[in-house]
Amino acid sequence: MIKDTTQWYASWFDTSYYHILYEDRDYAEAHQFMDNLTQYLNLPENGKILDLACGKGRHSIYLSSLGYDVTGVDLSVNSIAYAKQHENEKLHFEVHDMCRPFNDQFDAVFNLFTSFGYFDRTEDNLNTIKAIRDDLNESGFGVIDFMNSDYVIENLVPEDVKTVGNIDFHQKRYVEDGYIVKDISFTDKGEDFQYQERVKAKTLADFEALFEEAGVYLLDVFGDYKLRKFHKATSERLIMIFK
Repeated sequence: MIKDTTQWYASWFDTSYYHILYEDRDYAEAHQFMDNLTQYLNLPENGKILDLACGKGRHSIYLSSLGYDVTGVDLSVNSIAYAKQHENEKLHFEVHDMCRPFNDQFDAVFNLFTSFGYFDRTEDNLNTIKAIRDDLNESGFGVIDFMNSDYVIENLVPEDVKTVGNIDFHQKRYVEDGYIVKDISFTDKGEDFQYQERVKAKTLADFEALFEEAGVYLLDVFGDYKLRKFHKATSERLIMIFK
């Protein structure tokens, strides 16, 4: 059964298989990144953070434990339903399209773990930057944590199989029309599934052009979760701080 890949992220991210495939994500590394980032930004105590495309809320939950007032939003109804079990006075989750402003003011808006560049409509990249801008208070910071496309393309593994439990996920990776594409196929309980991930291979220069058009200012660029200097050829991440 081939799933409809129109707005692929809306269907793929809403399946249980997405979370099964990526269940081994490094929570310790994510926590260290949040520690480093919030310290670097010197956010106010009890500061308000918007976590855009929060998934099941792993970053939001940890940020809340640090004392911040956190709102996590995502397009995936299933992910938000799951995240809501963790809600408390200072942690809230809502279904929301990040291309549009959330219509509140935050000390920081985080878009983490390559949750950008999925859009079918090119203008939605700019719309998202503008939405982040509009949701920041006067002293607020925007943060986009993206892959370093140059590094990813240079080190692309064309094909592999990842086995999780009793499911063999066959993964094929390639570059097509400026997108880094991953085809994922697997069989579960006698049923065949195929999904595709497509992320625009945006570079620092691409983001700089978007920031200029949106009227925001790039303050700093880091290349990994320890906030070390960005190097185009060797950094795994492209972490941009702007306001």
